[in-house]
Amino acid sequence: MNTVLLERPLSTGQTLQIVQGDITAEEVDAIVNAANEQLQHGGGVAWAIAKKGGPAIQKESNDWIRKHGTVSHSAPAWTSGGLLPARYVIHAVGPIWGDTQNAGAGSSKDVQLADAVTGSLRVADELECSSIAMPAISTGIFGFPKDRAAGIIFSAIEKYFEGNPSSRIKTVRLILFDRPSVEVFVQIWQSKWGQQV
Repeated sequence: MNTVLLERPLSTGQTLQIVQGDITAEEVDAIVNAANEQLQHGGGVAWAIAKKGGPAIQKESNDWIRKHGTVSHSAPAWTSGGLLPARYVIHAVGPIWGDTQNAGAGSSKDVQLADAVTGSLRVADELECSSIAMPAISTGIFGFPKDRAAGIIFSAIEKYFEGNPSSRIKTVRLILFDRPSVEVFVQIWQSKWGQQV
């Protein structure tokens, strides 16, 4: 069962939540998949989503690639939710951290992560979604440092809604599966906004 750990209203009217649990169980309009550019859902959260969502998700992903080509950081793909409770899966491609440990603030990897988040929100708006759940994009097998990612993800969400005041999205849920991710995201949340629940 998914548990809301922290919740706050954004200045633009949306509700942002940190949730510990399983993104495949989310009953929202859209969930975000941390995908690779070929939409081959073979590992991490992508594998879990494709497994629980059934073969339709991989089939629709293959069709997307045939029609549109590889997926960029700023332009996520989307498919149906298959057998998932969510209506849609938005396939966002975050950066692979790789050998950029010494990259400074504002590096291209930071921009790519922010683009993946804002691109996912934009697609959710295009699909007329009022609720979206996303994982900690790029922090799993792609190796992006969790503390750095948390700050980028929080800021990207805020900036998206500040720039899109007519957004249909009302609720954004950040779904964190493992305890280390929860601890880091809660710590960054509290340093940014305080203890609000």
